[in-house]
Amino acid sequence: MFTPEIYKQRREALMSQMKGGVVLFMSNNEASMNYKSNVYRYRQDSSFIYFYGQQLSGLMGIIDLDRNRDILVGDDYTMDDIIWMGPQPTMQELAGQCGITDTMPMADLPAYLQRAQTEGRTIHYLPTYRDDQNLLISEMLEISVKKVREHASQILVDAVVALRSVKQLEEIAAIEEACNIGVRMHKAVMENCKAGMVERELAGLAEGIALSYGQGVSFPVILSQNGQTLHNPYHHLKLNKGRLLLVDMGAEATSGYSSDYTRTIPVSGKFTDKQKAIYNIVLEANEAAIKMARPGIRYWDVHVKATTIIAEGLTKLGLMKGDPIEATKAGAHALFMPHGLGHMLGLDVHDMEGLGEDNVGYDCQTKRSDIFGHRSLRCGRELKPGFVLTVEPGIYFIPELIQQWEKEGKHTEYIDYKKLKSYFNFGGIRIEDDILITEQGCRVLGKPLPKSVKAIEKLMKRAQEA
Repeated sequence: MFTPEIYKQRREALMSQMKGGVVLFMSNNEASMNYKSNVYRYRQDSSFIYFYGQQLSGLMGIIDLDRNRDILVGDDYTMDDIIWMGPQPTMQELAGQCGITDTMPMADLPAYLQRAQTEGRTIHYLPTYRDDQNLLISEMLEISVKKVREHASQILVDAVVALRSVKQLEEIAAIEEACNIGVRMHKAVMENCKAGMVERELAGLAEGIALSYGQGVSFPVILSQNGQTLHNPYHHLKLNKGRLLLVDMGAEATSGYSSDYTRTIPVSGKFTDKQKAIYNIVLEANEAAIKMARPGIRYWDVHVKATTIIAEGLTKLGLMKGDPIEATKAGAHALFMPHGLGHMLGLDVHDMEGLGEDNVGYDCQTKRSDIFGHRSLRCGRELKPGFVLTVEPGIYFIPELIQQWEKEGKHTEYIDYKKLKSYFNFGGIRIEDDILITEQGCRVLGKPLPKSVKAIEKLMKRAQEA
C-alpha cells in the first residue's frame, strides 16, 4: 500500500469531479474453483485498490458526496477467521491505512443506500463484471439483475478514467517494479529455451519468477510455437528446431500494478534468414512507434505509423504490393497484423478495460475505426504526460485467414497470395514494450530486455551450448 494520504487525496480528487449522490465502490469476493473453500488466487477490484489500497475481500467503500462522508464498510474478523488465518486487523485499523476514520458494518449498508434513494439521491457505481456483484447490487438497490450494468454511472466512469489514466510518481515506480519482474521472466525463458523441451516447462519457470517477486502473472502466460494465434493459451507442444517461440507475459507487483512484454525468439537460438527478415520489420515498427510517442499526438497516428512500416517492409519482401500507405488505409495490412498497436497499462494489464474500452482509449476527438485491424486498437486518443501504454506491433501468418481472404478476393491489389503459401508454417512475431509518456516524449519502463536479433541470440547462446 501507499501512504494513507495518497488514498485520501485520490478520493478527494474524485469528489471534486462529482456533483452529488452516493458513490459505492465494491471489493471483489473470493471465487471458488471446485468447492467453496478451495478458491482461486484472490485479485481485488482495481478501482478499489486505487481508491482504498486494500487487497482484501468483504469490503465496500462509500463516498457520500452530499454529506461529505468517507466510509469503509465491512466487518471485523471472527475468532473462526483468526483460527484459520491468524491475527487480523480491525476495521478501524484497515480504515486508518487508507485515510478514513468512519467505518460501517456490512449489515447497515443496504439501509444506508435505500435511504439515500428514498431521498432522491443517485447511487453511483462502476460497471460490474462479476455475477455476485450483479446480484448484490440488484438486491440492495432493487434493480433487475439484467439491468444492473446499464444503471452504472457514466459520470463516475468518466471521473475514474480521468484520474487513473495519469499515473503519479508512486504508480510509475510500482509499474516499473512490475516491469523489472517481467524482464526477469523473459530473460529466464531466453536463457533456458532449447529444442526438446515442452512449452509448459518454460511457462512454469516464468510463472514461478512472477510469484517469487510479486503476486504472480498479470494475465495467463502466452508462450507458444503457434504464435500466429494471438492469445494462444496452450503450452503442450515440444519445442522444435527451426520454429519461433512467441512469449507474451507480464508480472503483477505486490501493489497490484502490472507489466506486459512480448518477445519472439528462435527455438534453436539462431534466427533463419527468413525469420530475421520478418522480425526486423516488426522491430523497426516497434522502435519507430516508441520514438514517435509523445504528448499531444494521438496514439491512433502512432498505430498508423507502425502499420505503415509493416506494409512497407512486407512490400519490399514481395508479400504485399502497391502503395503501402494506401494499403494501410484500406486495412490490407490487417491480414498480417489484425490487432492494434497497444493499450493503456496500470492496475489492469488492459488498464480500466472493465470500465469500457472506448471510455478509456477514445474521446470526442478520436473515434474508433470500423476497419478490420484498425478497429482493434484499444487506445487511439491523444497522449498526455503520465500515460503508460504498451507498444506491440506484430506480423502473423494465419493460414485460415489468408485462405479466406484469397477466396473472397480481398485486397488483391495489395497482397500477393501466391507468395504467402510458403509462409503457412511460419507462425507469428510480436515485440512489445511498456512506455511512459513524459513531458518531452516517452521512455521505456523497466530494465533493458533484449530485442535485437544479435542481443537475443547472444543471451540464448548459453542454453544452446548446455
